[in-house]
Amino acid sequence: MLSNYDREAEYALEDDKVLLRPLQETDIEFLLPFAINEPDTWKYSGISAKGEQGMRNYIATALNNRAAGKEYAFIVFNKTTHEYAGSTRFYDIQPENDTLQLGYTWYGEKFRGTGLNKHCKFLLLQFAFETLGMLRVEFRADARNERSIAAMKSIGCKVEGILRSSMRLEGGGRRDSIVLSILKDEWENGVKENLRKRL
Repeated sequence: MLSNYDREAEYALEDDKVLLRPLQETDIEFLLPFAINEPDTWKYSGISAKGEQGMRNYIATALNNRAAGKEYAFIVFNKTTHEYAGSTRFYDIQPENDTLQLGYTWYGEKFRGTGLNKHCKFLLLQFAFETLGMLRVEFRADARNERSIAAMKSIGCKVEGILRSSMRLEGGGRRDSIVLSILKDEWENGVKENLRKRL
């Protein structure tokens, strides 16, 4: 399990299109161009990585939370173009409840809408359900983020509801968060195969 007792374990996931490997401090060199050139990437996020200091803080926070057993962040490498494309992570990991959240997912502009996200989600969901033994994987997004919500629905997520005014936004104000999820039995009885066919 991704918990305190094995937080130093290294999990790398890959298929023919994408490699997900544990995020490292030195990955600043690969992710910094996005932070400087594409600051709108974090428009709907409560935690921004825009600008050099923003990205350094983003990575440091992810690594600290990994050491504490709270999160497990990956950097995304596109094997087709041989470029680093973004980042994603498991968070709010609750081994006692067999559940975790999958999120903090972002990609550079040129990688959006290319199918890369489906490959990442397939690998992460397969790992969560089939290796970690999770029974529920939760997703959240700003309720206004139509692109993100459509992407989650397209891989088989079911909408559970809206958390009103659930978190602060970095630029000020608060956001409503939509909550979606996939359960293990849903993964085994259709979601996995449907997603595989779309890869």
